[in-house]
Amino acid sequence: MESRGNAESNGTRRQLKQYLKNLNSAWFTQERIVFAFAVILFVFFSIALSGFFALDNLINLMRNVSVLGILGIGMAIVVIGRGIDLSMIAVMAVSSAWTLQLMQDGHSLGVALLAGLLCALSVGIINGLLIAFVEIPALFATLATGIFLYGVGKSMLLDLDVIYLPENLGWFEDIGKGRLGPVPMTVIFCGLAMLAAYLFLSKTRFGRFIYGTGDNPLAARITGIPVRVIITAQYTLASFIGFFAGIIVSTAVSSMNTRIFHSTMIYDVILVVVLGGIGLSGGKGSIRNVIVGTLLIGTLLNGMTIMDMQYTMQNLIKSLILLGAIILDSFLHPRNEETAQQGDI
Repeated sequence: MESRGNAESNGTRRQLKQYLKNLNSAWFTQERIVFAFAVILFVFFSIALSGFFALDNLINLMRNVSVLGILGIGMAIVVIGRGIDLSMIAVMAVSSAWTLQLMQDGHSLGVALLAGLLCALSVGIINGLLIAFVEIPALFATLATGIFLYGVGKSMLLDLDVIYLPENLGWFEDIGKGRLGPVPMTVIFCGLAMLAAYLFLSKTRFGRFIYGTGDNPLAARITGIPVRVIITAQYTLASFIGFFAGIIVSTAVSSMNTRIFHSTMIYDVILVVVLGGIGLSGGKGSIRNVIVGTLLIGTLLNGMTIMDMQYTMQNLIKSLILLGAIILDSFLHPRNEETAQQGDI
C-alpha cells in the first residue's frame, strides 16, 4: 500500500511538472517577453528622458519604426524560408535613388517607378537563382549582390551620393509626408504591409510552402513543393519590399542618401527579426514577431538618440542585444541534422 501511495504521489508530481512546463511554454514565450520589455522601456524613457514623450518625437518614432518594420517583413519572409538577405539595404537605397535620378533627368513618374522596381526585382531574382539553383549559401550570395548593386549604382546610375526628390509631385510626396488625421501615412502603409504579409503567410498556399521549405527543404521537395521556385520567389518578394521601403523613405525626407548602405541598418533589421522570435533555423515565426521586435528596437534607438549617445556605443549595445538574441534562439530553436542543411546561415 505504501509503495502504491508513493507511485501515485510521484505520478502527481510528474503531472504537475508537465503542467507547469506547458504553462510556461504557452505564456512565457520570447514574443511576450520582448513585448513586455518594449512596454517597460517606453515607460522608462517617457519618465526619464525629457522630450521623449513629446508629440513631435512620438511621430518621428512612429515614422522610423514604420520603415524598420517594413524592412523587417521582407527579412522575416526570407528567414522563415531558411535564408537571409544582406542586400536589402542596397536594394532600398539604389533602386529608390535611381527612381529619383530618372525623375530629375526628365522622365515621367511612371517610367521612373517602373525602372526602379525592375532594378529591385532583378536583384531579388538573381539572389534566388544563385541560392536555389547554384546553391551558393544565402549569406555570401546576398552580400555579393548587395555590394555589386551599390557599385553599379554609384558608378553608372547615380550622379551624387544624395539624390533629391523633385518638387511638385503631388500625391507621390504624400506617401511619406501625408497624414490621415494625426496618423502619418508611413504608419498606415506599415500597418497595411503587416496585414498583407500576415494574410499571405498564414492564409495562402504559397505562404504555407515557405514555412514547409524553411522547416525541412528535403521533406518539402519530396511532398511536391517546388522548393527552388519558392526560394527564388521569397528573395524576389524581399527585394520588392525593400524598394517599397525606399520609396517611403525618399518621400518622407525628400531624398535618398545612398551612404545608408554603409550604415548598420541591415543589422537593425536582422535584430528586429531575431529578437522578435523568428527562428534562424527556418519554418518558425510570424508577423507578430516582427511587430514586437520593431517596437523594442525602434524605442531603443530613439531613446539612445535623445540621450545623444555616441554612435559607437549604440552599435556596442545593439551588438550585445543581437548576440543575446542569437544565443536565445539557439536554445529555443535547436538545430539538428535536418536543420543543418544548405541554406541556413
